[in-house]
Amino acid sequence: MTVFIENEVNDFEFDYEKIIKQCVKGVLEYVAFPYNAQVNVLITDENTIKSINQEQRNIDKVTDVLSFPMIDFDFPLNFDVLEDEAIAYDIDREEFVLGDIVLCEERIYSQAKDYGHNTIREMAFLVVHSMLHLLGYDHNHDNKVQNELTKMTLEMEKLQEEILGKLGILR
Repeated sequence: MTVFIENEVNDFEFDYEKIIKQCVKGVLEYVAFPYNAQVNVLITDENTIKSINQEQRNIDKVTDVLSFPMIDFDFPLNFDVLEDEAIAYDIDREEFVLGDIVLCEERIYSQAKDYGHNTIREMAFLVVHSMLHLLGYDHNHDNKVQNELTKMTLEMEKLQEEILGKLGILR
């Protein structure tokens, strides 16, 4: 497993690289991802994430996290599709490139305060949430019917809490 982390902002008061890697690994182990994987993480500010959100999603607002999956899963956690995803395979590292995660530093701090937990928990939650998006979960897709989205959202929320609990990162 390779996690590339680029931090464009200030350092956190905790070992954020360790937390990010722990969460990526925790998700992959929890869902029994059968291959080596690679994930790219960018920590940035509100202006940059707003710009990325506008460019990539045509949404002109700040958000807490963005996920850009490299693999188009038919269904969440359906790893059979990987056999046909040669474009997402890094031959040199022998890993599937799952995609990119973009975290907003200011939102990590403000949401931790708003939700009454620490910044470690907020960062961990956002990474776990984003990893599930990279593995095929979606709660914001125009082409799916509403009850499918609701079911997927509920399943995703349950998985997030289970994974964070297993990692010992609680509210």
